[in-house]
Amino acid sequence: MPTAQIAHLQFTQADTQSKIAKELFLPSLKKAEINIKLHNNILYFCHCLTRIKLQVAMKQLFGQYIKNLRTEKGFTLTQLGAKLGVDSANLSKIENSKRDFDEKKLKILSEIFELNLEDLKTEFFGEYFAKKIYETNCSTDVLAVAEEKVKYYRENNVKQGKLKL
Repeated sequence: MPTAQIAHLQFTQADTQSKIAKELFLPSLKKAEINIKLHNNILYFCHCLTRIKLQVAMKQLFGQYIKNLRTEKGFTLTQLGAKLGVDSANLSKIENSKRDFDEKKLKILSEIFELNLEDLKTEFFGEYFAKKIYETNCSTDVLAVAEEKVKYYRENNVKQGKLKL
């Protein structure tokens, strides 16, 4: 057999093997890629939905938000209080804005209701600072000053201490 025919035959065999490999493995690879993309899109959608739900819900006070979460999940004051390590009377006061929620319990709250902790912190501290500004009749300019101070702390790697307002 001449060399050109052997080379053509080998090329044809390699081409056939390549086609077979593509037919066998490409669909499964594409399916895997599609599944990964779909999974990532679903996760992103759920994250966005959670943020939207939190933003809509947080048009109310933090205590009322906790009450709504509790009633949606069907927990009694006693049940949720036990999970948070708070008695039912104090939880009722928190829900009715007569007592402040303990920031140390935000992580537990986020776990109980499967909420994003950073979003929950943002809402909690946003309300906390807004309440302090309102109670002391401060200008909202204090927020811009606080933002600059946070930047300073982060840039200078200052050890964070407890903030007393």
